[in-house]
Amino acid sequence: MWAIIGWLVAVWILLAVVGAVVKGLFWLAVVGGLLLAGTAAYGAVKSKR
Repeated sequence: MWAIIGWLVAVWILLAVVGAVVKGLFWLAVVGGLLLAGTAAYGAVKSKR
C-alpha cells in the first residue's frame, strides 16, 4: 500500500513540475512572439522611409 502511495506522490510532483515548466515556456513564447511582431513592424516602418 505504501508503495502505491509513494508512486502516486512521485507522479503528482512530476506533473506539477512539468505543468509549471510548460506554463512558463508558454508565456515566454507569447512574449517572444510579441517582440518578433514589434521588431517586424519597426523594420517595415523604417524600410519605407
